[in-house]
Amino acid sequence: MRTQTILTELDALRNMNSLGQKKGMRGATDSPPESPSRGAPDGGYAWIIVLSGFTVFGLTLGVIKSFGVLYVEIHHYFDTTATTASWVTSIAVATVHVASPLASALSARFGHRLIVMIGGLICSIGVITGSFARNMLELYLTVGFLNGLGYALTWTPTVTMVGLYFDRRRPLANALSSSGECIITFVLMPLSQWLVDSYTWRGAMLIMGGLQLNLCVCGAILRPLKTAKTSIVHKRSKQLKKKKLDRKSFKSRILPYVDFTLIANAEFMVYSLFGAFAALGFFAPALFLVPYARSRGVEDYQSAALMSISAVLDLVGRVTFGWVANLRIMKTLHQLIITVTLLGVVLVLCPLASSFTELAVFSAAFGLAFGATVSVHITVLAEVVGVQRLGSALGFFMLIRSSGGLLGPPIAGFFIDQMGDYGAGFLMAGAALIMSVLFLILLELMHRKGQRSCTNSPGKVEDMIAPHYKAEEETEPA
Repeated sequence: MRTQTILTELDALRNMNSLGQKKGMRGATDSPPESPSRGAPDGGYAWIIVLSGFTVFGLTLGVIKSFGVLYVEIHHYFDTTATTASWVTSIAVATVHVASPLASALSARFGHRLIVMIGGLICSIGVITGSFARNMLELYLTVGFLNGLGYALTWTPTVTMVGLYFDRRRPLANALSSSGECIITFVLMPLSQWLVDSYTWRGAMLIMGGLQLNLCVCGAILRPLKTAKTSIVHKRSKQLKKKKLDRKSFKSRILPYVDFTLIANAEFMVYSLFGAFAALGFFAPALFLVPYARSRGVEDYQSAALMSISAVLDLVGRVTFGWVANLRIMKTLHQLIITVTLLGVVLVLCPLASSFTELAVFSAAFGLAFGATVSVHITVLAEVVGVQRLGSALGFFMLIRSSGGLLGPPIAGFFIDQMGDYGAGFLMAGAALIMSVLFLILLELMHRKGQRSCTNSPGKVEDMIAPHYKAEEETEPA
C-alpha cells in the first residue's frame, strides 16, 4: 500500500499539478501571516505578477539586446577590437548567471519583493555610472558587472514568482511574461538609435539608467505567496534561532535557502550543460546583428529596425509556442529539441544574407525560433526538478550557464577579428546551439530509462524518495 502511494506521488511530481496544489495547501497552513493565498492561484493577482515579469524581462534582457546599437558607438569611440568591446555584454550576461544562486537565496531569506527592488536600484546606478566611463575597464565594472548583478537580483526572483503563482497555466504565463523582452526591445532599438543621434552614446546610456528605475516598481507589486518549501524553510529558521547557533553553524543557516542536492541530480546537470552550450549562441547574434548589417551597407536606422523585426517575431514565437506547450500536444522537452535545432540552423545560414530584405527575413526567422525556444525552456526546467525546487534550480542553472554567457560574445568576437567578417560570429553561435541539442536528447533518454526503472522496480522508488518525505515529516510539528 505504501509503495503504491509513493508511486502516485512520484507521478504527480512529474506532472507538477497535484503535488503543486497539495504542497501549496500545506504551506498555506504553516506560513507566516503575510501569506495572502493558498496554492497556485492560476489567475486573479497572478496576472499582476505576469505584468511585473513582463516589465522585468524587458528592462533587463531587452536592454541587453538593444546594446547592439551602443556597441557600435563604443567600439568606434574607444577605437578597440570587436572582442574587447563585446566583453561589456558578456560580463553583464555572466554576472546575471553567476549571481542567480545568490539572488535565489536572498529572495528566499528576505523576500522576493525587497530583493527585486534593490536589484532595480543597482541596475540603474550601474548604467548611469557607466555613462561617465573614461575607458573600457570602467564600462566592464559598471555596465558589465554592476548592471549584471542588478539584473540577477531582479530577474531570478521574478521568474520564480511567476512559477509559484501558476500551475496549470504555467507555460502560458512564462511565455507572456518573457514576451516583455520582445515588446520592449522592439521599442528600445529605434529609441536607442535616436538617443545616440541626439545625445551621443553617453546621453543614451544615462536615459536608459533612468528607465531601469521602473524595476523597483516591478518589485513592489510582487505580493508574497507562500509554498510548502518556504513554509519548511520558515520553520527551520525558527528552530535555528531557538538553538542560538554559533559561527560553526553558519552552513546550517544557508542550507535551508539553497537546495544543494540539485548538484547530485543527474537530469538537472545534463539540462544545465545544455544551457551552457546554448548560451554560447544565445547572446552573440543580438550583439552583432546591427554591426553585421552596417558592414553590408545597410543604413543605421534600417540596421536597428532588424532587431525590432526580430523582437516582433520573437513575441509571436513566445506566445504561440507557449500556448502550444500549454495544450500538451507533445512533451515540452520534445518541443524544445525542435526549436533549438531550428534556431541553430537559422544562425548558420545568416552569412548568406547581404541585403536589407534578406537580413529582414533572417531576423524574422531568428526571432520566431528564439521566441519558441525561450517560451518553454524554463517550463522544462520546472519539469526536471519540480516546481517547489524551481527557485534554487533556476539559480544553479543560471550559474552553470554563466560559462556560455561569458564566453559566447568574446569567442564570436575573436572569430570576427580573425576573419574580418561579422558573419563568422553567427556561424559560431549556430554551431554551439546545434551541439547543445545533444544534451537535450541525452536528457530524454535518461528520462525514459528512469520511467522504465520506476515501473519495473517500485521498491527502489520507495527507497529513493522516502528520505525526501522523511525530511519533510521531521519539520512538521508533533
